[in-house]
Amino acid sequence: MGAGEDKGLKRRIRQGQIQKNDIARCLAELAFGRANDCVRLALEEDADIDKLDLSLLSEIRRNSQGVVEVKLMDRLKILEQLAELTGGEKDDLREFLLAMGGGGEA
Repeated sequence: MGAGEDKGLKRRIRQGQIQKNDIARCLAELAFGRANDCVRLALEEDADIDKLDLSLLSEIRRNSQGVVEVKLMDRLKILEQLAELTGGEKDDLREFLLAMGGGGEA
């Protein structure tokens, strides 16, 4: 999501005017997002949390032996929610995914 789109979304959220396509875009970003920063947080001791995209992170734990457990958002559930939001219509979902760069594989 570009900076201008992000500001527009934040403004609509503050005003209570979030739109269906805002939700769909956020779900698509979660469904197709990369988990690199979540792994970086788990592996780097001095990771700058403010600069990491942790939107996919659900939970992180480190035990006394140093074992790290990272849980990410369930992408299948996110895709199911995205399909429900689009009314389950394959053509609409396909067009949306193509626009998001997801290849249109529904």
